[in-house]
Amino acid sequence: MKEKLLGRSGGVCEICASDLVPTPFLIEPGNSTNVDHHVLLCTTCSGQVSDPNAMQPNHWRCLNESMWSEVPAVQVLAWRILHRLKENDWAQDLLDMLYLEDETLNWAKATGEDREKEEVLVHFDSNGTVLENGDTVVLIKDLDVKGAGFTAKRGTSVRNIRLVHDNPEHIEGKINGQGIVILTQYVKK
Repeated sequence: MKEKLLGRSGGVCEICASDLVPTPFLIEPGNSTNVDHHVLLCTTCSGQVSDPNAMQPNHWRCLNESMWSEVPAVQVLAWRILHRLKENDWAQDLLDMLYLEDETLNWAKATGEDREKEEVLVHFDSNGTVLENGDTVVLIKDLDVKGAGFTAKRGTSVRNIRLVHDNPEHIEGKINGQGIVILTQYVKK
C-alpha cells in the first residue's frame, strides 16, 4: 500500500508536500485495505490530525494548494481540517471555495466534523463508558440475531465495532462472521 501511495503522491506528504517520512493515514470511516481510503501524511500533519489540540493553524495554510487534489481522500481530509480551523478567516474562505461531489461530501461529514460539539452524537455502553470506532465490546445478554438464525451468547466479544453515525443507541459489528447492528444497552467496553 505504501508503495502505491508513494507513487500517487510523488513521495511527499499529500497535504503539505513535505518529504519528512510520509506514512499512510486512514481517512475514517474507511476500509483499511483500500489504498483510496488513505492519504500519505508527514509526521507533522499526522500528529496534528490525530490530536486536534496540537493543531497549529499556520501549518495548514498549505491546504490552499492541496485541497484541489483530485484524490477524494485528500479532499475529505482538507475539508475536515478546514472545518476545525474555520474560526480563522483564511480557513473559512478556503472552505467557502472548496467544492466536493456529493459522495465525497457525505464521506467528509461521516465523522461529524461539521457539527458543533453539542450536536455530535456520543455512543455509550451499558455502563456509561464512551464507545469509539474500532473498540472491542462484550455482550452482556444473550441476543437473538434476526435473519441469521443464531443466538449471540452473553460474554461474546465483538471486535472493531463501528458507530452508527445518526443513532447513538446502535453500533455495528460482526459475530460469527455475520455483520449485525447491536443496541449499545447490551454491550460493555
